[in-house]
Amino acid sequence: MFKKIVLLLIAASLVGLFFHFDLHQLLTLEGLKGSMNDFSQLREESPLLVIGGFFLLYVAVTALSLPGAAILTIASGALFGIVEGLIIASFASSIGATLAFLVSRYLLRDSIKQRFPERLAAIDAGIEKEGGFYLFTLRLVPIFPFFLINMLMGVTAFKSWTFYWVSQVGMFLGTFVYVNAGTQLAQIDSLSNILSFNLIVSFALLGLFPIIAKGIVNMIKKRRVYSKWTKPAKFDRNMIVIGAGAGGLVTSYIAAAVKAKVTLIEAGEMGGDCLNYGCVPSKAIIKSAKIAQQIRNAHHYGLEDSTPEFSFKKVMARVHQVVADIAPHDSVERYTNLGVDVVKGYAKLVDPWTVEINHPDGNISRLTARSIVIATGARPFVPPLPGIEEVGYVTSDTLWDEFAKLDTAPQKLVVLGGGPIGSELAQSFARLGSQVTQVEMAERIMIKEDLEVSEFATQALQKSGVNILTSHQALRCELRDGKKYLIVKHQEQELALEYDQLLCAVGRSARLSGYGLEELGIETNRTIVTNEYLETLYPNIYAAGDIVGPYQFTHVAAHQGWYAAVNGLFGHLKKFKVDYRVIPWTTFIDPEVARVGINEYEAKQQGIDYEVTRFDFAELDRAITDSATEGFIKVITPKGKDKILGVTVVSEHAGDLIAEFVLAMKHGLGLNKILGTIHSYPTWAEGNKYAAGEWKRNHAPETVLRWLEKYHTWRRG
Repeated sequence: MFKKIVLLLIAASLVGLFFHFDLHQLLTLEGLKGSMNDFSQLREESPLLVIGGFFLLYVAVTALSLPGAAILTIASGALFGIVEGLIIASFASSIGATLAFLVSRYLLRDSIKQRFPERLAAIDAGIEKEGGFYLFTLRLVPIFPFFLINMLMGVTAFKSWTFYWVSQVGMFLGTFVYVNAGTQLAQIDSLSNILSFNLIVSFALLGLFPIIAKGIVNMIKKRRVYSKWTKPAKFDRNMIVIGAGAGGLVTSYIAAAVKAKVTLIEAGEMGGDCLNYGCVPSKAIIKSAKIAQQIRNAHHYGLEDSTPEFSFKKVMARVHQVVADIAPHDSVERYTNLGVDVVKGYAKLVDPWTVEINHPDGNISRLTARSIVIATGARPFVPPLPGIEEVGYVTSDTLWDEFAKLDTAPQKLVVLGGGPIGSELAQSFARLGSQVTQVEMAERIMIKEDLEVSEFATQALQKSGVNILTSHQALRCELRDGKKYLIVKHQEQELALEYDQLLCAVGRSARLSGYGLEELGIETNRTIVTNEYLETLYPNIYAAGDIVGPYQFTHVAAHQGWYAAVNGLFGHLKKFKVDYRVIPWTTFIDPEVARVGINEYEAKQQGIDYEVTRFDFAELDRAITDSATEGFIKVITPKGKDKILGVTVVSEHAGDLIAEFVLAMKHGLGLNKILGTIHSYPTWAEGNKYAAGEWKRNHAPETVLRWLEKYHTWRRG
């Protein structure tokens, strides 16, 4: 900070001296004409001194954003001629502009980044992608003040070298116009003689050239991509959607809603992973496990503790029944009634507009469409551990059918993975009677959350009976005397963990093979590579959901499905970039962990000047009545402001409570707005209001309150 203050004082002093000695009078057209004879004589006597001094003066004026750069450009033509003057002015202006750019970055970027982290991050992303293009366009059009461009670009993450050479090239034509005018100085009465309206229009049209050129380049690229394919003269469908998970269902629903002819192709079960293997069955078993735990701890509610009696088979049967009860929401019948043509079979792209379908009866058919959306989801990743295939394992997809065959919960269950899925299932099966050991290679479970949240989750799982082994690396699986073992390494020592069932929950990988992506040359890198509009290499082929990322959540897949549908059907008129600014997620352990935006760890990593507001549920009346006072709300805001940068909620119903903060962040509402909203009493939602109240209390205007106290004292006489 001290260095910045010193630099600012130096710059301010130089600017002050510039005006104190009336140097700005020299940098006017009259001043230039009046001093030409003296300059010309001095140049004849000391040419190198004049050239060097002029060059440094030009750099200083530009670097300090002082008025007079245009006059200096004219002067370079008048003093040195068209060629020499153009070289001097071109390099001096670019160097000066770059210095102004660097000063702006040094003085302003950090503070602006702290105050507006999200906006600046979005600007930086755009600058990284097409910053040079836009700077070149701005430099071509002289109606944009160059000093303002220098300062604004300095605040962004624009690369210094790129800024310099783009400025050098972009300002060349404008510099030439002024230098050339300087060679005829006597004929110039005002700057408007140089920069006439017609010339400004010409430059503006010239500034459109890069945009037009970009459009032409994109058109050429598009034609090149499609060059080896023959586009159908007409199409069977407006859109074909591959995959009936959350992303595919929303895409096809939106398409049908706007009366497009859409076909949805699914080889497996409607509803995808979430309904059949993920969100729905896991939440069903979490509920059963929670009831069992409440029976064990009935004293919390004034009842007698007891051992829950249940049939594991019935618990698993309930899970399948829950799936069956929800299945009609995603069924073939429902979507057919909505106007979607649902086809069972395996889909494969044979060209950018044609999909080949292998039907269950062995028949093969083909359909064409203007737009195709790939929404094939992801599958559990199984680490390639030696012996794992021989010894056996289950995943979050296969355990529901495998465990349904068991009379009791697995006696010894090893859960490999400390993320949300592994943590949810580890706690649930421990509560249903399994001896659960959870193995995580990282130093803590739920590594994406704050340290205190991770520790809270660890304690919650341990209370449920889970043995958590962090910093343990899985090496291999072995079969010894008919018993199954997972061999792990911890602090250079190997341990053998016996198990009846091994649950692999170390993440999910996108389903990329078998859909013709390789044959079409569609780029994949763990996921399908798309642009901000969800377009693949081919602008008419889109992807949505887990196969794209960056978030593998059902609600994000549904969110992307809307964009895929709208861009696929109407992108030739208007395209929409996917908005990832406010993405919530919940881990359904007990108590739940829900989050939106950044957490404290990420705020530190991003260098944000932040503060934390915390409300503990031990203070909430409804939590006390429910004997569920564990947990807290943690809000991240910029220093001194009520703007919400991120929220973490740890409590019962956290996944529901987070919704109010999601709405607030989405629409730019601060904590004061939440505090001013009436919340029913007694409810869990009041916790959000009280968290906002904590922020308000911490920012009470102490000076005003002291004066009010004096005022009330005076009023009492």
